[in-house]
Amino acid sequence: MLSRVAASFYWLSRYIERSDGILRMLKINYASSQDSVAGFTWEPVIRIFSGPDEELMERLGNDSRAVLKYMVTDKDNNNSILNIITLARENARSVQEHIPKDLWQCLNEYYHTVKEPKIAAGLKKDDPIGVLDVLIKQVMLYYGTAEITMERGQGRSFMNIGKYLERAIQSIDILDVKYGPLNNNPNLLTDITYWKHLLMSIGGYELYQKTYRGGLEAQNVLELVILNNDFPRSVIYSVNSIQRYFDRLKNNSNVNDYREISFHIGRLQSSIKYSSVKSISQEGLHQYLIRVKEDLYHIGNALNEYYFANS
Repeated sequence: MLSRVAASFYWLSRYIERSDGILRMLKINYASSQDSVAGFTWEPVIRIFSGPDEELMERLGNDSRAVLKYMVTDKDNNNSILNIITLARENARSVQEHIPKDLWQCLNEYYHTVKEPKIAAGLKKDDPIGVLDVLIKQVMLYYGTAEITMERGQGRSFMNIGKYLERAIQSIDILDVKYGPLNNNPNLLTDITYWKHLLMSIGGYELYQKTYRGGLEAQNVLELVILNNDFPRSVIYSVNSIQRYFDRLKNNSNVNDYREISFHIGRLQSSIKYSSVKSISQEGLHQYLIRVKEDLYHIGNALNEYYFANS
């Protein structure tokens, strides 16, 4: 497979996964803002997806409608849903002959849905939850179509590597940002609503309830999101998936490149597998998450160097 084609598959999937994470986070945080939760702020969402821009956070404040507009339809925000899906569509267009027609049509529909004036109008005047649900369903339609139509070849492997790399980074960022305030506000340790919203934003609340019977506790949330092999958005599940799909790329023409990246994935996989909540706490959660994220970025950079260099 040509490097530019592989890169397009990879980035197409990363952008779609990023849009899914943003939409789910926006939905849960908007619902939280309407519940009049004490001390509610949009700052974590802005930090996760736009970086620590103090000027931006001051400008948006806790104006939910302004934040939603900025994160969904603002053309000046590089990480808005509109711009992310535009980039995803451009990558899909460059490999249109390599993807099923149904998948292209699905992504094209997602793109045109985001651009519809009624989306921006709905975020401004109507119930934003309904608008966000429309876009989330577009993502689910895309994933379902990809699952049942994509050839089980290299293209799909690069797509899934991109998907799970993006997912792991998101889960790490969410944990890092959400656990940070504990240092200044220990009362959050027993704030059930705080942990419930965190889990709901990444689709882990129902699994948590089935797995832990003692109520919502910070340590259990940490274990679920980092170490649970059955949670599709956990860090270990994502890294295991990266390894699984990367293994399928091995062939006689790229043995050295394959070994180099496989070594880094395997090392990270083992590091997380043999971690525990206790060992993570001893190292320091922030330091642990930063280390894992740096390893994920290293894997992404290695893919760019060895597989996408000529794209």
